[in-house]
Amino acid sequence: MTRISTAGSYQSALLNLMAAQTRQADAQTRLATQKNATDLAGFGRGSESLTALKAAQARVQGFVDTGDALAARFDAQDLALTRIDEAVGDARSAIANAMASENAVTLLLDVSNQFQAVQGALNSKHQGDYLFAGSRTDTAPVNVQTLAQLTAAADVASTFTNDSLAPTSRVSESGPIKTGVLASDVGSEVFQIFRDIQAYSDDPATGPLSGKLTDAQKTFLTTQLERLDTAKLAVVNVTANNGALANQVEATTASNAAQVTMLDGLVSKRTDADMAQAVTDLEMSEIAIQASAQVISRLSEVSLLNFLR
Repeated sequence: MTRISTAGSYQSALLNLMAAQTRQADAQTRLATQKNATDLAGFGRGSESLTALKAAQARVQGFVDTGDALAARFDAQDLALTRIDEAVGDARSAIANAMASENAVTLLLDVSNQFQAVQGALNSKHQGDYLFAGSRTDTAPVNVQTLAQLTAAADVASTFTNDSLAPTSRVSESGPIKTGVLASDVGSEVFQIFRDIQAYSDDPATGPLSGKLTDAQKTFLTTQLERLDTAKLAVVNVTANNGALANQVEATTASNAAQVTMLDGLVSKRTDADMAQAVTDLEMSEIAIQASAQVISRLSEVSLLNFLR
C-alpha cells in the first residue's frame, strides 16, 4: 500500500504553486516587453545566431549612417566645385571681352574677383571642417586671400596647406572609397594662370594690363584662354566624378537600408513574443495558481491529526 504523508502532499502542492507563479511572471514579462526574453540567456541555443544577426545589423546600420552623412558632404562639395567652375568661366569671359574690345581697363579687377571666388570655394566648410583640406580639417587649405598675395608667394604650391590624404569612407563590405577632394588638386592650375596674368601685368617689360592691348598682350591673353579652357575641363571632370560617387553611395546606402530591414525582420522573428500565446499562458497560469492555492487550503482539513482528535 502506498503511503501518502501530509508533509509530502504540502510539498507537492507548494511546488505546483511556485511553478505556476513562475509561468505567470514569464507571461507577464512577455506581455510587458513584447519580447521572448530580456537577455541572451533567455534565448538558450538561439542566442548564438541572434548575436550574429545583431552584429550584422549593427555593422550594416553603420554603413547606412555613413552613407547619409556622405550625402550631405557630396552636396557641399558639388556646390563648391560648381562655384570654382563658374569662376574659371567668368575669368575666361573677362579675358575674351577685353580682347574683343582691345581694352583691358577692368581685366585685372575681374581676374582678382574670380580668384577670390575660387579661394573662397576651396576654403569651404562642412559641419565645421574644411572640405578640401585632406586630413587637416581644422586648417584652411588656401593661405592667401588676394591675387597680390598669390603673386608675391614663392610659388603656387606654397599657397596650399592641405596634406596629401584625401578623405576616404567605407559604405559597404567591398572596402573604402575616396570621397574627398584636395584643394591643391583642384586649384593649382587655376591659381597658376591667375598668378601668371598678374605677374605679366606687373612686369614693366610686358605690362600693365590696364588699357589698350598691344599685339604681344593679345598673344599672351590668347594663351591664357587656352589654359583656362583646360583648367575648366579639369574642374568639370572633378565635379562629374563627385556626382558619380554621390550616386554610387546613394545606391549603396539604399541597398544597405533594405538589408537592415531584412535583418530587423530576422531578429524580430527570434525575439518578438507571440502576444496571443502570452495572454493564453497568463490566463492558464492564473488558473493553475488558483487551483494550487485551493489544494493547499484543502490539505489543512485532511490532516491525520484531525481524525486522531
